Amino acid sequence: MSEALEKIMPNVMADPERFWDSVTATLQMTAWSGCIMFVLGLFFGVILTVTRDGGILKQRAVHQILDKLVNLFRSIPFVIFIAILLPVTKAIMGTKIGVRGVIVPLVAASVFFFARQVETALAGVDPGLIEAAESMGKSPLNIIFTVYLHESVAALSRGTTITLINLIGLTAMAGYVGAGGLGDYAITWGYNYGHTDVIWVSVLAIVVIVTVIQCIGGLIAKKATH
Repeated sequence: MSEALEKIMPNVMADPERFWDSVTATLQMTAWSGCIMFVLGLFFGVILTVTRDGGILKQRAVHQILDKLVNLFRSIPFVIFIAILLPVTKAIMGTKIGVRGVIVPLVAASVFFFARQVETALAGVDPGLIEAAESMGKSPLNIIFTVYLHESVAALSRGTTITLINLIGLTAMAGYVGAGGLGDYAITWGYNYGHTDVIWVSVLAIVVIVTVIQCIGGLIAKKATH
């Protein structure tokens, strides 16, 4: 088996530790930034939903400001995020390089994208259920958890899946700050040295990761659909 792999992907097998380190870095970047993105994006998405016209906590000024911020941050390219957030990253994470050095830009680049996904998911909740909950005297916080979030689990799962897959794409550019990952591995060790097997193995690894995320998200959405 080992001999066959060495023939198919000689440059990968020449230094397998480099490949597995890249896989680990990609998973770490996705996991850490994904968890933070989920919490913050869910929060902002809920605020966008409940403060809009007709929302249970209508606040036109808050909604307009947050809506404009979401649009602004979603329009900034990730590479620029990395550059302008270097001082913030250094202050928060204590370093500008490595996996830790890219967490802040990854979160900043994905959290508002996810917030919009959350807003879209919550917008699909039946208004009749919200009105019924209000007529029963439920508090706004109770309505958020028992109606909005409970009724939109499937849509939120799909939105989370889309955002995580997008996040994996962003990690491919993380080599800019020496964060490593499969994208950096494919370019630095593959493209720059003419090692095509390294490029294809990197692509395959990313496809596997994306497929796993897609399957998990699909299963959650399917179970939550009612």
